Amino acid sequence: MKVTVIAWSIAALIAQGSGAWRDPSPHRARFVDVDADVRLEVLDWGGSGRPIVLLAGSGNTAHVFDDFAPKLTSFSHVYGITRRGYGESSRPASGYDDQRLADDVLVVLNALKIDSPVLAGHSMAGGELTTLGNQHSDRLAGLVYLDALGDPRDFPAGSPAYMEQFRKLPLPMREGPRPDMTSFDAYRESQRRNNQGVFPESGLRQGFVANADGSVGRYKASTGAIHDAIGSGQKKRDYSSIKVPVLAFFEFPRPGESPVYQPRNEEERAAIRAFGEATAACVDRWFANLKHSVPGARILDLPGVGHFVFITREAVVLREMRAFIDGL
Repeated sequence: MKVTVIAWSIAALIAQGSGAWRDPSPHRARFVDVDADVRLEVLDWGGSGRPIVLLAGSGNTAHVFDDFAPKLTSFSHVYGITRRGYGESSRPASGYDDQRLADDVLVVLNALKIDSPVLAGHSMAGGELTTLGNQHSDRLAGLVYLDALGDPRDFPAGSPAYMEQFRKLPLPMREGPRPDMTSFDAYRESQRRNNQGVFPESGLRQGFVANADGSVGRYKASTGAIHDAIGSGQKKRDYSSIKVPVLAFFEFPRPGESPVYQPRNEEERAAIRAFGEATAACVDRWFANLKHSVPGARILDLPGVGHFVFITREAVVLREMRAFIDGL
């Protein structure tokens, strides 16, 4: 398998000399061929110890880990993979089903001779983790789900009754705070102000066009068609053949509570409670599914964590991942 290594340090020096923005994260970037005319961007932050391979969620590239990954290198050799269809990886017309995406990860592990790694995946990457755990536990040491236990075939957004409850929520809860797009610094500051967790600037620049005036432009990391193809190709979560330890970070719904909005009247309070109860019923099924097949799975409930748990609760995630790896 051909592995093309990019001399990122030389490129960074050229960019610095020209006054262009450069990615400050201490990784080496390379491309690994995983299929005919398909290559994936792989980031290597170095480090020593058991390998950790980071898989990004929907909408993101491996650069979303640019701030988090270097902090894992004190006890692990850390890699990140940008799946096909995103960022600098190839964008073929097909190959976006759950099985092919998982196979891509396996090809990278084999090509780079990454033995017995821990796979840590965010959000949608739970599909790749679960498929690989079921089919190739012998190649893995453990799985870490970073808010990645949602079952795409048991998802409440597909229920008209659930979406009707969603539409009854107060507008700020439905839309969320809008980022400041006037610059990348302003975008990140608005995330900090709204307690959303601040993305690495490199991750944002991988995701959005940098306009000539310095403002944040259109989304560019992927396309709507690719996003839909991946969604259509996701399988129902089945953990029944996973034979490795599992660590999961999540926030259990707390009906009647919202960390970002205080209801103004009883009608809003009732709408928030009803939506939370419907969400909790679905989440309970997700966790029961995992615990039935992997009784020893460690699941951490982190109130108010939001979706990007490795950013908003970085210290907790680092501590727990280290303990998890030390215990393997």
